[in-house]
Amino acid sequence: MRNTLSIVLNIIWLVFGGIWLSIGYMAAGIICCILIVTIPFGIASFRIAIYALWPFGRTVVDRGRVGAFSTIGNVIWVLVAGIWIAIGHVLTAIPMFVSIVGIPLGIANLKMIPISLMPLGKVIVPSTQYLPMAR
Repeated sequence: MRNTLSIVLNIIWLVFGGIWLSIGYMAAGIICCILIVTIPFGIASFRIAIYALWPFGRTVVDRGRVGAFSTIGNVIWVLVAGIWIAIGHVLTAIPMFVSIVGIPLGIANLKMIPISLMPLGKVIVPSTQYLPMAR
């Protein structure tokens, strides 16, 4: 049942915003790869673009401790592309919230903002594989 619900939500997501968000991530990835120095950002952007196409049934987790290069890279990413992609998430979420049926999609859209701002040091895994640690 959960898998069927994920598929239905992913199809609705794809039609009503996922494709545009994925295109935004792909464009950022292409630009980053063209600039050669920013290839790690491009790879992260392509990874998130695939996640933006089909997010339900998967989740984003931290890799754990990240090095100084990842931290510096995330700061550069926020300034160059992250803020614009995060704005895209907010602008895409608004019409989803307005159409009451799209509220779960709007929530999912807002949940993607942290990865759009800080993509380095994150991993996308199936939701069934992720078990949060007890605190």
